[in-house]
Amino acid sequence: MVFSDVDVRAAIRKGVIRFTPALKPDQIGPGSVDLTLSSEFWKFRDGKVHGKTLELDKIDLGKVTKKVAADKITLKPGELALGKTVERITLPDNVCGHLEGRSRYARRGLAIHVTSSFIQPGSDNRQVLEIVNLAPYSIVLRAGTRCTQALFECMESPTSKPYRKVGRIARSQ
Repeated sequence: MVFSDVDVRAAIRKGVIRFTPALKPDQIGPGSVDLTLSSEFWKFRDGKVHGKTLELDKIDLGKVTKKVAADKITLKPGELALGKTVERITLPDNVCGHLEGRSRYARRGLAIHVTSSFIQPGSDNRQVLEIVNLAPYSIVLRAGTRCTQALFECMESPTSKPYRKVGRIARSQ
């Protein structure tokens, strides 16, 4: 069952789903919750790896990206940056979620997540976004923009592997 706005509000009221900081009422839409872009970004380092070929399983993300703390960043055409949501989402072991881009930004050439849209059951973290500029012009990203939305659904049974326990990276998000 996918949660409606009524289900989301009830789940928050009962403490089934938690958001830190608490959501503003207008962040809850008919079937999703708008999430806010933080001021934490990671961009690929200029010149250090450009033009080189790297084996996917051997790429140390920390060595090829640099953290940027800023109220805004500019993405050139074709450029990728990682961003993070302001909201920390805490889910029980029988609720999962999905991230979706917002159509208003997609229509302008912005993809908010490349492939990792699934929010694992038992998550307790902020969501990392793989943001790509697909437009033929540069795009400014601003902290505070509600650039993505999450929808939630109930699973038939709780997972035996809650993400807050088994997710290697999840504990540090």
